[in-house]
Amino acid sequence: MAEVLFLGGLGRSGTTLVERLLGELPGVCALGEVVHLWQRDLRDDERCGCGERFSTCEFWLRVGKSAFDGWDNVDVDRVLALRDAVERTRHIPWLASTARPAADVREYASFYAKVYAAAAEVSGAKLVVDSSKHSALAHVLRAAGDIDLRVVHVVRDARGVAYSWTKRVARPETDGADEMTRYSPGRSALLWNAHNAAFGLLARRGVPVRRIRYEEFLADPRAGLIRLADFAGITLQPADLEFLRPGHADLRVGHSAAGNPMRFTVGRLPLRHDTAWMRALPPAQRRLVGAVCGPMLRAYGYPMNPQES
Repeated sequence: MAEVLFLGGLGRSGTTLVERLLGELPGVCALGEVVHLWQRDLRDDERCGCGERFSTCEFWLRVGKSAFDGWDNVDVDRVLALRDAVERTRHIPWLASTARPAADVREYASFYAKVYAAAAEVSGAKLVVDSSKHSALAHVLRAAGDIDLRVVHVVRDARGVAYSWTKRVARPETDGADEMTRYSPGRSALLWNAHNAAFGLLARRGVPVRRIRYEEFLADPRAGLIRLADFAGITLQPADLEFLRPGHADLRVGHSAAGNPMRFTVGRLPLRHDTAWMRALPPAQRRLVGAVCGPMLRAYGYPMNPQES
């Protein structure tokens, strides 16, 4: 049974950073956003976090061989059809309330379970990390009977998330041909509410969920990693955290399937709190996001006027 730590939350909430640091721990294999593997990697042959095309990455070739006797044996059309049928935010109430998941939900979850088990086997890791983020996918994975699922719900101030979604960011895996998706502050505020609420619902369905605030994790990543390792059942020694230095982390090459451009970083990664949104997000947009997300911001302990806190 694969032991899986799923990092969830709305995009631009810091999950890639958390994943990269977790991936440096012994016995942990970070896979990136597996939710995008089927289209971006199998179909589009984008670049793995190691820099190689997916089709030539030795790690993923071995995973495909172990999971499916080769990636050519995966019916990508079927996987994507299942995704479109069941992995939707609007389906979360149904996914959460169903005592026995439907056959198509179980089938879709089985593809992920095979990837997780194969990655653990190939890497020799005790724990695999999937930073797919999607709340609907986390609910789908409840239907996979052969994984030990634990979820880390990563929350970041909705106004910082909104600002991040407005920025133009190139996707290195496409060699600069494409940019990451952008949302208006109003749109991202609605998504922030929906996705974060969905992880609260997941916890009430018996899945172990640990919520972390990105800002607190970044303020003391050593303590944050120790707590997450304990949640995931990983025992750490002091030497296991030597890659963390004052103000930065020293990262090795990873094999993330998809995700934020940070997944390509090797060597020194600065660890600093990005407060640019407090200056750069227009006041009207800041107030809009604060109004839409106010109840949940307060519930998570965020000040409504952080500039005065």
